[in-house]
Amino acid sequence: MPGGVSSPVRAFGAVGGKPLFIARGAGPRLWDLDGNAFLDYVMSWGPLILGHAHPKVVEAVRQALEAGSSFGAPTVREIELAERITEAMPAVEQVRFVNSGTEATMSAVRLARAATGRPGILKFEGCYHGHVDALLVQAGSGATTFGAPSSPGVPPEVTGHTLLAPYNDLEAVERVCGENRDRLAAILVEPVAGNMGVVPPAEGFLRGLRDVADRTGALLVFDEVMTGFRVARGGAAQRYGVRPDLVTLGKVIGGGLPVGAYGGRRDLMARLSPVGPVYQAGTLSGNPLAMAAGIATLDLLAEPNAYETLEARSARLEKGLAEAVREARIPARVQRVGSMLTLFFTAGAVADYAGARVCDTEAFGRFFQGMLGRGVYLPPSQFEAWFVSLAHTDEDIRRTVEAARAAFSAAG
Repeated sequence: MPGGVSSPVRAFGAVGGKPLFIARGAGPRLWDLDGNAFLDYVMSWGPLILGHAHPKVVEAVRQALEAGSSFGAPTVREIELAERITEAMPAVEQVRFVNSGTEATMSAVRLARAATGRPGILKFEGCYHGHVDALLVQAGSGATTFGAPSSPGVPPEVTGHTLLAPYNDLEAVERVCGENRDRLAAILVEPVAGNMGVVPPAEGFLRGLRDVADRTGALLVFDEVMTGFRVARGGAAQRYGVRPDLVTLGKVIGGGLPVGAYGGRRDLMARLSPVGPVYQAGTLSGNPLAMAAGIATLDLLAEPNAYETLEARSARLEKGLAEAVREARIPARVQRVGSMLTLFFTAGAVADYAGARVCDTEAFGRFFQGMLGRGVYLPPSQFEAWFVSLAHTDEDIRRTVEAARAAFSAAG
């Protein structure tokens, strides 16, 4: 296995040391092969909004597995999960299940190009939309961590229709779209950036993208793989009151199993095969185990006060970390949207990719190791989001803040 891992950031290359090999997880904790326990804020990079191995999710998957792991044919669970998604997200009038966020975004881009008859895609510096060739340009997340804004193996002609603008810079969007209005198929955005660390949209930014898309005839595509059912039940579209044309989803809708989906306006989705001419298929799409986990997860999130509880616990963590930063008198700041947050090692607010890149990654690495040594497992990159779950308790939050105080103190 290259680097000994199946995904680059797991290798701890950005923070030093050797990666943990995980034996099991329960609630907000995981245990490594040596039996060490850690409070987990990676949460499988976002899907485990209920915590590890929630009993109702485990039981739902067990029942599905006993009936068969895969059929390559329609099942009722696909309809049931689709109903829950379309009910929660008004912009998603129809949905197609796939197997990953990368596949969802790749398919949404193909659909946007087919619907508009145009090739151009506007994306934002530091936003990551999976390892799709055409979108692996100025990507965040692992690409930022390893200092490679794009990747060898992607021919220049493949990215020739990919346009770039700084995140949160509406003037740049207006300029780029004005210069390319006849070739622009879609504006693709993480409505809350989470792959250069958590960067909220500036006031009016998402509404401005909606207006530009309407004027140019481009489609507005929200990549809600991370934010869908995470920052609100209806995702970032609900939280910020902006309706996209297409939405990509993943993570939470699979409850910890591999899943992706894309959806949107009925007239757009009707272009997909077998109804329309736009081809996309997948042997394991709509897998019954993933559907079962997703249904159980979304049903638990529909219970009263689920998101209010998440918001309150996440706000408590944000406040505690901010107080610890002030006490330590270090150049760092916490940025949060819902149950996603990042502790940036920089003095100023991070509003875009350029702001994220000036963070002190060595300081973050020291902090990461200090937290790990105190039993708290964070994402092993400055440019990732922490995820709070419903399994984290007030006592867990208190312990995390105390660990941060100690890690700051030890680092001098």
